[in-house]
Amino acid sequence: MNPSLRQLRAFREVMRLGSVSAAARTLHRTQPAVSAMVASLEEELGYPLFERARGRLVPLPEARYFLEEVDEVLERLTDCMQRMQEIGALERGRLRIACLPAASSFLMPRLVTEFVRERPAVDVSLRMQSSKVLEEWVASQQYDIGLAETPEPRPALRVRPFRLQCLCALPADDPLAEQDAITPADLDGAPMAALYPEHQTRQLTAAAFAEAGARYRVRFELQTFLPSLSLVENGVCYCVCDPITAVNYGICRGSRRSVTFLPFTGAVPFDLAILTPAHRPLAILTRAFLERLEAELERIRATPPHALPALWAYS
Repeated sequence: MNPSLRQLRAFREVMRLGSVSAAARTLHRTQPAVSAMVASLEEELGYPLFERARGRLVPLPEARYFLEEVDEVLERLTDCMQRMQEIGALERGRLRIACLPAASSFLMPRLVTEFVRERPAVDVSLRMQSSKVLEEWVASQQYDIGLAETPEPRPALRVRPFRLQCLCALPADDPLAEQDAITPADLDGAPMAALYPEHQTRQLTAAAFAEAGARYRVRFELQTFLPSLSLVENGVCYCVCDPITAVNYGICRGSRRSVTFLPFTGAVPFDLAILTPAHRPLAILTRAFLERLEAELERIRATPPHALPALWAYS
């Protein structure tokens, strides 16, 4: 027994409108075609649903019961097709995003906000975690997208790398803020805020100072860069930080900014990557957000340091 959707729709319209001719007009079919579909449906069931009386179809009690079932089936199919169309139009679905701390406070939530603003049926799981843990989450397909420090190659991950350059944060009223760029020699022996000793940016910054013969004095040691900018605002230190922190600062402070960002000639790279599972195709919604994230990272990479806080700043 294998009734078609056309048979079920023909039956429903005959029941709803009371005649084969009216059902045929609604379905844009000929009257004989609708009659044949109803007859073949009865043949599938093995018993009649209508009495034929003077050229009319009179529903039997079994037909009225069957109509309830058919209505439910067709309504569920319509709902399913509507949801699938919404998914295809990026209006429905779920995003699972894992993000390293540098982008989790302001940048990633702001990107997600802009993406879902006109999509009320899109749900998002956004988790912050260290890059190493985040890699495992994406590799094991617990998350669709990860933003992490660039990992070592592994078969379970697709990696889209982005090399950004660290910059120098200093008080806006500092005499050094008048320069075009900051060198390690400019900061020789000056108090600095930095991440913990094991972090790559701390090690690369120390190496840049050493190569220039400058003293790298870490006065404040922190877990992430964003809190260090409060110290810079108050004039107690400088900081060589990643450009995403500068964007976060702009989103956080808006027009009330008192930190200036300038190029740092020590050439300290900050290597980020977008991670996706290698062994699972991406959903349409995930691909759309991935494109948005890639475009934003490219925009950050192309923006001069002093202009970074204004990229996403609230007015």
